[in-house]
Amino acid sequence: MNTVIAFIFMFGLLVFIHELGHLIFAKRAGMLAREFAIGFGPKIFSYRKDETLYTVRLLPIGGYVRVAGEDPEIIELKPGHHIGLEFNDYGEVDKIIVNNKSNYPNSKIVEVEEIDLDHNLTVDCYDLDSDERHQFDVNRKALFIMDDKETLIAPYDRQFSSKTASQKGIQVFAGPMMNFLLAIVFFIGLGFVQGVPVDEAKIGGIQEGSPAEDAELIEGDEVVSIDGENIDTWMDFVLYVQERPDEQLEVTIDREGDLITKSITPEAFTEQGETIGRLGVMRMFEESPGDVILHGFTQTYDITVLIIEAVGQLVTGQLSIDALAGPVGIYSATDDVVQTGFTNFLTWTAMLSINLGIINLLPLPALDGGRLMFIGLEAIRGKPVDPQKEGVVHFIGFALLMLLMIVVTWNDIERLFM
Repeated sequence: MNTVIAFIFMFGLLVFIHELGHLIFAKRAGMLAREFAIGFGPKIFSYRKDETLYTVRLLPIGGYVRVAGEDPEIIELKPGHHIGLEFNDYGEVDKIIVNNKSNYPNSKIVEVEEIDLDHNLTVDCYDLDSDERHQFDVNRKALFIMDDKETLIAPYDRQFSSKTASQKGIQVFAGPMMNFLLAIVFFIGLGFVQGVPVDEAKIGGIQEGSPAEDAELIEGDEVVSIDGENIDTWMDFVLYVQERPDEQLEVTIDREGDLITKSITPEAFTEQGETIGRLGVMRMFEESPGDVILHGFTQTYDITVLIIEAVGQLVTGQLSIDALAGPVGIYSATDDVVQTGFTNFLTWTAMLSINLGIINLLPLPALDGGRLMFIGLEAIRGKPVDPQKEGVVHFIGFALLMLLMIVVTWNDIERLFM
């Protein structure tokens, strides 16, 4: 049960933060954000605030912010349509009833001759009662009513396509950016809780009954060389010791400026079928605010580089598709991590947040990176790519991504039962 709660929290947080970035910068650019969704498929919860419908959907495979103008508008009115109109106190149309007009007895029933809800915001129509021609102004916040559901109209200046390439690019990039920021915040928070590891081979603690205790090493000692070989980092120290179980080592330490040499034999320890050496020492951690904050950025950078290298190996064929994990595989890995403690779970969440940011920036259709690629073409050409052609590319890309998701999920399920 703990794993289920942890997975829902983790998935919801990562998607929420990502889509929140898109939402915030859409609103800052004056775009009309119609829906903020976590998940895909049927709605299981919805709440409307101001212009935006907030929904939670059934399938936990992502989320989206639906901005007016990114896709063709849901409702399209053409000459000859019969619609109902309701007016505000200034004589402007504030409700356009598309169907079920009998449910709105106070509406004026008209036949559309011409309607412009992008630029001029006018309706040219015939009054079916008097057969007179009228032109009505439409309020900028007028509502479509179809199947008794209300939808705001989107004047052109509120649509995605009306914005500059830089505004569109920032709005699209904001989602992955928020994932990187979340990881930085998590690593900084973890640093303040448990400190951050120092790069040098400084000893932070000694296990009782260990070779290090027998050799009278103490907290604060810094290993500078072993068997005459310089040790510059903690990883240098760990790897040297692990490769030499049951071998006597001449370890030179710096203790408050004095160099002391100790003879120590690492005890043999079997880990995942491999025998390694260990001395029974723990790494030193620091808690100074400057180091903690810097660690949040450097840790995020280091993990970003590792993930990008892994993606490169996938592209070049050095890693197979079997190395990928979908929701089932991530759930299984989360189950393992949850058993090791809350701080490890937060570290895992931060790593997945970085992964989500990088994957979304890949130049693939339907992903943020693919959309940024089209926005870049717009900036170079001085005009946008034909929306219908771009829509087809994104649709095909989304279908292929769903197919990949099915394959990866099937592989995850097979691994669970192997």
